[in-house]
Amino acid sequence: MRTRLFRPLDFAVLFFACCLVEIPTPAQVQPPPDLILLHGTIYTGVGFAEDRPQTVQAMAVAGGKVLAIGSDQAMRKLAGPKTVVKDLDGTCVFPGFNDAHTHLGGAGQTKLNVDLTGVKSLDEMLIKVKTFAGAAPPGHWLTGGNWDHTLWANKQLPTRQDLDRVAGDHPAFLDRIDGHIAVVNTAALKAAGITGTTKPPQGGAIDLDTQGEPTGILRESAKGLVERVIPPPTHEDRRKGDQLAIRDAVSHGITSVQDFSDWQDFLVFEQMEKEGTLKVRISEWLPFKAPLVELLKMRAHHDPNDPMLHTGMLKGFMDGSLGSRTAAMKASFSDDPGNSGLPQYTQAQLNAMTVERARAGFQIGFHAIGDRAAAMALDAYAQSGISPGARNRIEHAQVVDPADIPRFKQLGVIASMQPNHLLTDMNWAEDRLGPQRAAYSYAWKAFLDAGVPLAFGTDYPVEPVTPFRGLYAAVTRMNEAGTKTYFPENKLTRGQALYAYTQGSAYAEFAEKRKGKLAPGFDADFILVDRDLYKVDAPAILDTKVLATYIAGKRVYEAAH
Repeated sequence: MRTRLFRPLDFAVLFFACCLVEIPTPAQVQPPPDLILLHGTIYTGVGFAEDRPQTVQAMAVAGGKVLAIGSDQAMRKLAGPKTVVKDLDGTCVFPGFNDAHTHLGGAGQTKLNVDLTGVKSLDEMLIKVKTFAGAAPPGHWLTGGNWDHTLWANKQLPTRQDLDRVAGDHPAFLDRIDGHIAVVNTAALKAAGITGTTKPPQGGAIDLDTQGEPTGILRESAKGLVERVIPPPTHEDRRKGDQLAIRDAVSHGITSVQDFSDWQDFLVFEQMEKEGTLKVRISEWLPFKAPLVELLKMRAHHDPNDPMLHTGMLKGFMDGSLGSRTAAMKASFSDDPGNSGLPQYTQAQLNAMTVERARAGFQIGFHAIGDRAAAMALDAYAQSGISPGARNRIEHAQVVDPADIPRFKQLGVIASMQPNHLLTDMNWAEDRLGPQRAAYSYAWKAFLDAGVPLAFGTDYPVEPVTPFRGLYAAVTRMNEAGTKTYFPENKLTRGQALYAYTQGSAYAEFAEKRKGKLAPGFDADFILVDRDLYKVDAPAILDTKVLATYIAGKRVYEAAH
């Protein structure tokens, strides 16, 4: 066979033919935008970490993704006949917040039941309980809670006798705001068969009075003795509560949540998604303590790559909270000698369970408030031989021994923290911890300086779902009145805080390549706010109003005019 050689005439014909065919450019083959935003101050998220934030005038959205960013003129050229063009008139736009730690199901049920959020005294609490009891059907369980005795003048815990006076014939189970202790009345104790001789489960405690009888305060796993006899909410009530919680989140600029609710709540979210009514992106955590066979079934139940809803991390509890004095500490609480908290596992138990679940391919996150709890979690990760690429996490990390902070970096562990907790806790945290330990509590800057990734959230409903309280706390470490500062050396810059609430939290759920920025190819999840978070005075951050929230380029919330 002979090879045919091109002659000069062949090349001339080929060149002429190509000139007759228009070769499409990328701009010509891409679809026209569904939405174009013009005349705004759009923070793309680029440069947040370095405090050199990029802003553009305009943005185009197509198919739920950011198509392009740039000048008004450049974006106008992309418009098609069906493109919606919105004039921002100077409004500031930011990437939507990704709340790295929520409990939507619990928030919803609190809203539907006895909501004691912010009550300033025991008397105020009892009035609310009495009002709810009076309207409830006979024998109906009184649940809900969110009371916080540290806000009260005497700071004394409520008792079963207090509830007995107002609950009538209703058994009552009311969680403290942190969810780590609850107060129950006599009827609830009887329903659960709890007496002064009942042995609490591992990691729990039943408070007794001087006569050896239960006071009504149940701590940590002891709460489960009553919880297991409380009738679960109906599907309709659960859905109603979940809808309220989601509405609350998007109205405060939250476009994604990493959530720990009941499996039945996940099924509600799944139903909403099928109906097209799910208004927030959800990565739902599964309970670390559940048997592995159940965890595998839950993981297989839903598409893990669904960008709107999927299961994610395993959430385990190492200890309780500082407010309840159940956090696991290396030394006793300064204001409660002899009490160093309630670890929920032995190290051997924890190691064995961690190895089993890590080998099954699960990301793991441990709730750890106290320094002993954090050290136990780190030991489990280290002894289990888990790759740093697993992106395992410690949730809260409120008190960490300085010697343990470098271990986060070595093991690739993410510090998933909630700066807004400081606004509540700074009133008593130093009393609990003493000045030496308090100096390395809520140590956001120390983690960053050590190269540890930060992911921020709210712990809703333990704290309000608004991320702006967290931003304010992170950049000021001052109370909301601006009258008290808590170890200011751990303050962050605005860019660092915004990064942790957007790209940092996206990294914590393996979504940093599609969430957290307003850049071409990223999810078009963004918010319109009434002020420039980079330029207003720090106290003004607290009063930020969300004007609109968009997910995948579609508006899911708009403030009333």
